[in-house]
Amino acid sequence: MTVSAADARFMARAMQLARRGMYTSDPNPRVGCVIVKDGRIIGEGWHERAGQPHAEINALSQAGKIHSQRAGVYVTLEPCCHSGRTPPCTQALIDTGVMRVVAAMRDPNPQVAGKGFRQLEANGIQVNVGLMEREAEALNPGFISRMKRGRPYVRVKLAASLDGRTAMVKGESKWITSEAARADVQKWRARSSAIVTGVGTVLADNPMLTVRDMKLGRQPLRVVVDSRLRTPPTARLLQGEGKTLIVAANQDVNLAENLKRSGAEVAYMATEKNNVDLTALMKHLAWLEANEVLIEAGETLCGAMLKEKLVDEIVLYYGPHVMGSCERGMFMLPSLTRMANRIKLDIIDSRPIGKDWRVIVKVSEK
Repeated sequence: MTVSAADARFMARAMQLARRGMYTSDPNPRVGCVIVKDGRIIGEGWHERAGQPHAEINALSQAGKIHSQRAGVYVTLEPCCHSGRTPPCTQALIDTGVMRVVAAMRDPNPQVAGKGFRQLEANGIQVNVGLMEREAEALNPGFISRMKRGRPYVRVKLAASLDGRTAMVKGESKWITSEAARADVQKWRARSSAIVTGVGTVLADNPMLTVRDMKLGRQPLRVVVDSRLRTPPTARLLQGEGKTLIVAANQDVNLAENLKRSGAEVAYMATEKNNVDLTALMKHLAWLEANEVLIEAGETLCGAMLKEKLVDEIVLYYGPHVMGSCERGMFMLPSLTRMANRIKLDIIDSRPIGKDWRVIVKVSEK
């Protein structure tokens, strides 16, 4: 496609708008839209919440139907062509009489997947696809993963000393990193559909695993990997706003009923070794429309997730101190024996957060 400087500018604005739905659009994708006529923006919109109008509808509403005739539309994701919680956006664009649609990327949802573009073209609307595609994909890694792989995009969050220790040998871990780093973690929680932890963390730290100091209108689903149902019915993550799912391998009816009376949902997903089936859990979370999942757990669960190749990204917060070789590490993994067997990572970002350093790495697909 031929791209002008104006096209790039208008799509960049659409990207900015899409980011406004970073913490609220779940489980729908984050989408921004700009309506342009005679080189001037006449309407803007983004998708704010599931069940509410999509970005295109909000932008058309601001521009007005008469002004939008023969206009250009810049949108970060292919307009939907099916009826879900809201009517199809393609029909609204057709009815308005827009002249051109520039989309950053094709919708990975099989219900759309190019059908929206074909419908627009069949009605005489010029369609261009691919402008800022990489940036658009970065906005919605979870939605893309759920649609293409049948599982969420999984991040592991860890706080560690410079020598890679996450807790004292008896489990004490407050606080390895600063208040600034802990505040930064809230943003990762807020953009996640679910937060997953292990029963060991529940027993040691009794966390709530909620998003604090941000008004989302929702709380991520809290998930406890607890093969033997050891979570106490008095655990803090069974209290307050939001739902909690406890995933077990042991079908003990009495223990399960005690947890259900405390407000938990209990599911059974067991491997042949009577551990929680983590692959089945990720598929189940995708079925629940979870896009991005944040793992906040100890070395056992983090290591198991990495070993099962279920981790896409790792967010590491390093505190400026050394804890010693006997304390708990980041990932409990079997001995790799050879350097060639290392799990390869790609550093995509590093920056100071308060007195700490945050390093973000992607697990290499090679």
